[in-house]
Amino acid sequence: MSRRLGVDEKREREKQVVSKMIDLYCHKKHKTKGEICADCKALKDYAQLRSSKCPFMETKTFCSNCKVHCYKPQMREKIREIMRFSGPKMIFYHPVMAVSHLIESGKEKKQLANLANKD
Repeated sequence: MSRRLGVDEKREREKQVVSKMIDLYCHKKHKTKGEICADCKALKDYAQLRSSKCPFMETKTFCSNCKVHCYKPQMREKIREIMRFSGPKMIFYHPVMAVSHLIESGKEKKQLANLANKD
């Protein structure tokens, strides 16, 4: 039985996933303990703000599948680097979150492919 998430719940879940990925990246790459470094904190704040203001939250699952890229190019490149690094490692640190993310991502890619085939 599938349950659709409300917009606020989706927004919070997206914020949590991005936050955990940034934390993991900073702890592993910058060797921080406890708190993250200032650069990663700035990126996390920026990502949280972008997510809070996203007008497409109801219809999209993840920023990577969005037609509008609202991140500044420098921030977008940094978040991509973090996703590439942290994504595969999330299964070991936050397995439920990682599996849920994979399932949702797969569903959305399938929906996007179906929409593209209809056009």
